[in-house]
Amino acid sequence: MITLDHIQVSFGSRHILDDICADIPRGRITAVMGPNGCGKTTLLRCIGGLLEPNQGQVLVDGRPVASYHARELAQKVAFVRQQAQTDFEFSAFETVLMGRNPYQKRLQNESQADWDIVEQCMRQTNTWHLRLAKPAQMSGGELQRVMIARALAQQTPLLLMDEPVSNLDIAHQLDIMRLLRQASDKTILIVIHDLNLALQFCDDILLFHQGKLLFHGPVAQGLTPDNIGNVYGVSTHLVENRIIFDY
Repeated sequence: MITLDHIQVSFGSRHILDDICADIPRGRITAVMGPNGCGKTTLLRCIGGLLEPNQGQVLVDGRPVASYHARELAQKVAFVRQQAQTDFEFSAFETVLMGRNPYQKRLQNESQADWDIVEQCMRQTNTWHLRLAKPAQMSGGELQRVMIARALAQQTPLLLMDEPVSNLDIAHQLDIMRLLRQASDKTILIVIHDLNLALQFCDDILLFHQGKLLFHGPVAQGLTPDNIGNVYGVSTHLVENRIIFDY
């Protein structure tokens, strides 16, 4: 579904992404991992059409991302940003309802089906009780779950998620990861820092180091003590498929 064809992104003399090539399979959860500043968010922005690479191209379903019209791309790709924020005082329900905008004709009102989809997605993310709340009335974690609900309401085959669970407590982290695990019809790329969450819930991994793709393949084969040591500079070992840090 996604092809990364020699992607290079530079800011000045600094190479953020350096000649990245990968075919990302359909219907799987791919963890995008690596230390801060290694190009994870930049990669998602390229795939989502928010940033044009200096060289190379991203293809979605065999078409360059740049060839999609905005509405057409919004029916293909939903994006959950790293920092959940909204510039307007919309209620949580109104915010999630925006996920239905790509399917609305000009001056068309939302249908009952749209409202039902919003309610379903808010219940799935445990945000239905917040439906009347404004951003200032929600915690950072609550607002993040509302944004995840909005992306799910967009009903796209491709879901890009930039650290979607970083602001959530442990219970809600597990709830969201289980929800994504159940979405077998979606191709999901998720930037995540928790090695064990990635190992438990993701199928594949794109592991970056200094702007280069160090490993792409099954997550259990990528998150080895050697790779973790090379990328993060920490010592680990595996115990019953769990990554344990050596102190």
